[in-house]
Amino acid sequence: MSKTRSRLTGWPVFIPAAGLALIVVMALFAPWLAPHDPATQSLGDRLLPPVFNGGSAKYPLGTDELGRDLLSRIIYGARVSILVGLLAVLVRMAAGVAIGLTAGYFGGRLRTVVLRFGDVQMALPSLILALGIIAAIGPGFTNVVIVLGITGWILYTRLVVSQVLLIRNLDYVNGARLLGAGHTRILWRHVLPNIAPSIIVYASLDVGMMMYMEASLSFIGLGVQPPTPSWGSMTSAGQALLATQWWISTFPGAALLITLILVNIVGEQIRDRLDPRLKRF
Repeated sequence: MSKTRSRLTGWPVFIPAAGLALIVVMALFAPWLAPHDPATQSLGDRLLPPVFNGGSAKYPLGTDELGRDLLSRIIYGARVSILVGLLAVLVRMAAGVAIGLTAGYFGGRLRTVVLRFGDVQMALPSLILALGIIAAIGPGFTNVVIVLGITGWILYTRLVVSQVLLIRNLDYVNGARLLGAGHTRILWRHVLPNIAPSIIVYASLDVGMMMYMEASLSFIGLGVQPPTPSWGSMTSAGQALLATQWWISTFPGAALLITLILVNIVGEQIRDRLDPRLKRF
């Protein structure tokens, strides 16, 4: 058995998966786990340090410039980050896979037009393109999900087209065609199941990028809007006070960094399990 396979079955695999599961559980049960309402302000308690730095046990990680509990806002911020990441990937995956299946299977001028249009979009950095669209339609949770979705569909389309071109004329596909199966049935019953592992692998690695993009947009004020807590906007709010009230930016930034690391590690583990090119016996 290969070293890759042995690593996957060893104890280190459990650590990032368990850590990510813990963050997901924290996000799901935020109303029950958060000690305070994340939007409740208490100006008398503003800028309190963490409990280990001389602060109050009532606010374990301290408070922000409006006296809001930082721990509660970080817990609720996990909901925003994870939900935006998952929904954005679902949007871009659904659009990209549908277009890629059609363009790859039927080919010809349709495939050429789709791929050339995608090349034009890929010539623009994703973040710059997202900034331009959000500046036009306005910020907000729904708009962020839509924008992140439509700026990345071509990545899935190119992946699916390349896979479909490899298998559309294989024996089992030709056999289904000779038995009278229609194009839709061939695509959804015979082609898609065979390229699904590649799509899942790419999507698992893409979630972290979407979370990073959401945090970047929120950091500059074009993402999820207050009073909804977002790790990106929380990090931005404390940057002016970083020299004295360091915890306001440090803890949300650390939560984002740790989550992105865990998501990427788990995504790589999924890739190692599903990518046949990495399986050696």
